Amino acid sequence: MATMVDRYVVRAGDGTQTHLGGMGVTFKVPAAMTGGALAIVEHPVQPRALVPPHTHHREDELSFVVEGTFGVRIGDDEFEVGPGDYVYKPRGIPHAFWNPTDGMSRLVELLFPPDFERFFAQLGQAYVDGGGAPDPERLMALARDYELDFLMDWVPDLAARHGLTLIGQR
Repeated sequence: MATMVDRYVVRAGDGTQTHLGGMGVTFKVPAAMTGGALAIVEHPVQPRALVPPHTHHREDELSFVVEGTFGVRIGDDEFEVGPGDYVYKPRGIPHAFWNPTDGMSRLVELLFPPDFERFFAQLGQAYVDGGGAPDPERLMALARDYELDFLMDWVPDLAARHGLTLIGQR
């Protein structure tokens, strides 16, 4: 049975983890804990890792940078953020983020509505099942299930300008 503290407090080391080939996911506050209002995950991102550019059609994301530096592109706008900065990534607008440094970076991400936390869990399992890289057909099926579009045409430019490698290809 959960104690009062267990129901209301998530400790620094709490949360299950999965790895996505250059980016981790630690599930900190599940949708069940918030009555379905939102979910919170933490993303440690390896040096020079690029999260694939994508567009969400069902959820918004709000990121808080905890450690290191991130490059971010939202639509046609590109900027750099650091510890203490917030980044709002609204549904329907393509975005990407990356670690442009040679050290680890980490952010906390609020997902609302919270269904996208299941995408991360299923994608993590696809990495495990694929021996380190998910089957492309399985990845595309997951993207369809979660109304997520990838924008791979951004990748060559971002990778070249910032010295990045796409997660999953690390």
